Amino acid sequence: MTDFHHLFTRPVRLLAPMEGLTDPLMRQVLTQIAHDLGTPYDWSVSEFIRVTHYPLPAHVFYKYVPELHTDGKTASGTPIHVQLLGNNPETMSQSAVTAVELGARAIDLNFGCPAKTVNNHKGGSVLLDEPDTLYTIISAVRKAVPSDVPVSAKIRLGYTDMGKMTQIGQAVKSAHASWLTIHARTKTQGYKPPAYWDKIAPFTTLGLPIIANGEIWTAKDATCCANQASTPHLMLGRGAVTRPDLIALINNADKTLTWQQLIAYQLAFLNDDTDNQKGLIGRYKQWLGMLTKGYTEAEDLWQMVKKLKLKDEIIALL
Repeated sequence: MTDFHHLFTRPVRLLAPMEGLTDPLMRQVLTQIAHDLGTPYDWSVSEFIRVTHYPLPAHVFYKYVPELHTDGKTASGTPIHVQLLGNNPETMSQSAVTAVELGARAIDLNFGCPAKTVNNHKGGSVLLDEPDTLYTIISAVRKAVPSDVPVSAKIRLGYTDMGKMTQIGQAVKSAHASWLTIHARTKTQGYKPPAYWDKIAPFTTLGLPIIANGEIWTAKDATCCANQASTPHLMLGRGAVTRPDLIALINNADKTLTWQQLIAYQLAFLNDDTDNQKGLIGRYKQWLGMLTKGYTEAEDLWQMVKKLKLKDEIIALL
C-alpha cells in the first residue's frame, strides 16, 4: 500500500469543500487569491458529489469538477480532489474509478456532511454511527483505484455524540485511508461554536496524517487549533471565504489583502460567463454577505447590493 506521508513533510493548507458555496467559480477565485499572495493552497476538495443507486457517468464529474478538463487543477494551478458521498461500496468504488480515469488526482470520501436530507438517505455523518460501514466503503474504494492515487476520508467527531471516536479512527486506519480530515464537532453540534480541536488529538496516534478543520477564522485560531489538535495540517472553510487572505495571514501577519485589492477579484467573479447569470448574482450576494464578517467596508456595499437585481448595477457600485 502506497504511503502518502511525503505529502505532509511540511504543514499543509487546504481549501475545504463547502456545499453550495465553494463551487468551481469560488474555488477558482479563492485559489487565485492565495496564489497571488504567494501562499497557494496545497489542494482543494470539491463539493461532495452524491452517489446513489448507480455509478456516476463522466458528465456528472465534469459538471461538479470542470477542473478535470485542465489536468485536475484550477487556473492558478491548485490541485482539486474529487469528493464522493454515498453508502453503497460498489457504486462508490465504481464512481471513484471513473473519476480517476477522468484525471482525478485523489478521491475524498465524505462522512461529515450534517445536512438532514443527506443523513436521511443514509449518507454523510449518519454513517459515523456505523464504523463497520465506514470501513467497508473506504476499503472498497481503496482497492478499486490505483494504489498511487490517494483515498482520504473526511469525518466529524461523531453523529449525536463522541462515543465512537476510537472505533471510527480504527475503521479509517484499517481500511488504509491515505489521510483523515476531521471537523472538530459532531453532527448534532452543527456549526455552532466552539469547535473541539482538542478532541482531534487522539486521532494523531493512528499513524496516518491528520488534518484539522472547524472554526478557523483568524491566524490566532489556526495556531490554537494546530496546538490543541496536535497536528500542523489545517483545512480552511468559512474563514477562508470571509477573509480570502487567511491562508497568507497564518504564515505572515503582514500579508493582508486590502478591500481595494479584493474588489478586482469580486469583479472577476461577477464577470464569469456562466449561463445562469441570475444564479451568479445570488452567489455573489452570498459571498458579499460573508465578507461583511471579514471586512468593515463590505457592510455598506452589502446594504446597497442586496436590493439590486441587475449585474451591471452591482459592477458599477464596485
